[in-house]
Amino acid sequence: MVEPVYKVPNLTVDAIATKQVDGKDQILLITRGRPPFVGHYAFPGGFVDYGEDPKHAVVRELREECSIEGVEPELITVAGAPDRDPRKHVVSIVYHVKVNPDHEVKAADDAATAKWYDLTQVQKEFEMAFDHKSIL
Repeated sequence: MVEPVYKVPNLTVDAIATKQVDGKDQILLITRGRPPFVGHYAFPGGFVDYGEDPKHAVVRELREECSIEGVEPELITVAGAPDRDPRKHVVSIVYHVKVNPDHEVKAADDAATAKWYDLTQVQKEFEMAFDHKSIL
């Protein structure tokens, strides 16, 4: 007997890392180096590997894209609108991840840049990939 094939969404994770500098909130963002949304700002993140816990995946993606270690992922939201990613239906688990605010970030993997930005400026002025602006 042949098992039916079910179409299911893919699973990703996104990391929101923040810190305070001179009393102002900052957020860690990357600019995407690959399609879709090349050059757009985004949360560090990516696809969960088969057999990987999403909490481990978000820490791994943060390390791979920003060269910084994260700890204690805390669930913020789950985003799953079918049209949020133009490639296919992708559901993302979004975590707040603690990082050492003194550690330097450096872009790696598929991130073109990785930097800290003023959170208020990001909210008012930045164009972001996927649905990251509405999540923020």
